[in-house]
Amino acid sequence: MEERSLQSEISSYIGKLLRDNFGKGPASVYVTIQKPYVTIYLKDFLAPMEKLLVGQNNQNKVEETRDLLMKELNPDIKATFRATAGLELNSLYYDWSLTNRSGMIIGIIKSDEELDPSVKDYQHKAALHEEIKKVSKQAEKVPESVSSFKINNRTILVERKGILVAIEKEMIRSGFGEQLRLAKRQLEKRLLHQLSLEKILQLKVEDIFVDWDFDLDCSHIVLIVKPDS
Repeated sequence: MEERSLQSEISSYIGKLLRDNFGKGPASVYVTIQKPYVTIYLKDFLAPMEKLLVGQNNQNKVEETRDLLMKELNPDIKATFRATAGLELNSLYYDWSLTNRSGMIIGIIKSDEELDPSVKDYQHKAALHEEIKKVSKQAEKVPESVSSFKINNRTILVERKGILVAIEKEMIRSGFGEQLRLAKRQLEKRLLHQLSLEKILQLKVEDIFVDWDFDLDCSHIVLIVKPDS
């Protein structure tokens, strides 16, 4: 299947899946496949009841409900990707920007293909890594490793490994993983918004998403930027 057709099929599937399970689907779904990553950017995705809760400062309730639903949908998403697109997903990450009515789903594809060099190298990469390390140090600790890729002209994906501290690991073992996820989202996004990311990248940052795989001690940050041309 051609890449454009594949992206269109994934976009249609995700839009219908979210509409059927959340009561309202996103107005737009933008899919990019850059093995081993697939990014799915959702625009105008907020159901009427969610809008009411956000207006009452109950964002955590919306995010917690969405997280629970996505965990239930995780096996179906992986199975559909395998059956229709021939893509084996090792893991899924997701996050929401309720104020912007947007969302991000990241799939990690089981693949031996090397990333295109143009994806690995982009302007101001080293400076961005230093800022990401600062945020990580403030929120938990300096990551054991940081890597990043410009998936397309609007999407920068940052991967951090080895960031959890002892108290966080104990919370996860004690069954407080979701509470930790919600707290870390708020903290890290607040810290990221305080950084001079736009000055560093020389691009307007329109959205920021963060999620973790606590079992693997791995995190992904996605920056949605406005193209400079």
